[in-house]
Amino acid sequence: MRIRKEKTLFQEDTEIIARASDALAHPLRVELFKFIYQENMQRRKPCTKTLVEHFGYSQSTISQHMNVLTGSKLVEVQKEKSFSYYFVNIGMLGKYLDAVKKINQ
Repeated sequence: MRIRKEKTLFQEDTEIIARASDALAHPLRVELFKFIYQENMQRRKPCTKTLVEHFGYSQSTISQHMNVLTGSKLVEVQKEKSFSYYFVNIGMLGKYLDAVKKINQ
């Protein structure tokens, strides 16, 4: 059995950078993230249907990309009945930006 060492702050930053960068590595996911952020700033909560209508992709394509964004924790999903509403996780976005800034230090 292997015993894990505690993660250092540098390792946590590295994981945050890797996870978030991977989620934003596809142009459509960047656009989805930007759109959700803008909608949230207007106090609107976009759902999958809103994203499908706005971007013109199939529901399955949007859902696959949203699974990557929610898996990275950059976006949170709130399910109500049969709808999934999306919100930018400002806390995780801040951690990501702070971690990226530390690279240059």
